[in-house]
Amino acid sequence: GTLFIALRGERHDGHRYIASLAQQGVRCFLVNADSVPTLDGVNCIAVPDTLDALQRIAGWHRGHFHKPVVGITGSNVKTVVNEWLFQLLRGTEHIARSPGSWNSQVGVPLSVWELGAEHTLGLFEAGISKPGEMEKLRAIIKPTIGLFTTLGPAHGENFHNDLEKALEKAKLFHDARFIVYCRDHAVVHEALVKSGLDQRTQLLDWSRER
Repeated sequence: GTLFIALRGERHDGHRYIASLAQQGVRCFLVNADSVPTLDGVNCIAVPDTLDALQRIAGWHRGHFHKPVVGITGSNVKTVVNEWLFQLLRGTEHIARSPGSWNSQVGVPLSVWELGAEHTLGLFEAGISKPGEMEKLRAIIKPTIGLFTTLGPAHGENFHNDLEKALEKAKLFHDARFIVYCRDHAVVHEALVKSGLDQRTQLLDWSRER
């Protein structure tokens, strides 16, 4: 009943563990096509990119869930807001959510995989560090409700300016029905308008100033 997905990163390679796991009884492996092991008695599914495959599997799984899902993004306090919402709603909803700060390219698909037919609500964080990442997370989370926390300096070195970073984060909400955000964050509001989200989504903004 176990599928081991051999992920490869800058400082690690999951393919290194396949032989030892096979000795422990694991029989099914998802591997990169350039690293298929020559082992007897194991089943290997070879794909061009195991991370992409993991994300696609999670996105397919998400497609079977038709209850509300909240997607939370922003530069800070994503996990705090996630925890607040969980504590407020746990008495009336059966919630699947990101455990801790699992909001990365790997953490998001593992979090969304926990969605089941018994759940009435999903709460999932999405964090990015460079352009091109949010579209992949959007396809996994597919939030019906979006929540934009803040926009700060984190990962600013990978974007030309704050607006570009806000536009990348806003891609999470492409198909959301509602977006909650602070209107006092002018660049966040600008990004939601510039991306056209204000034309197809209901913006639920709040303010400390007005």
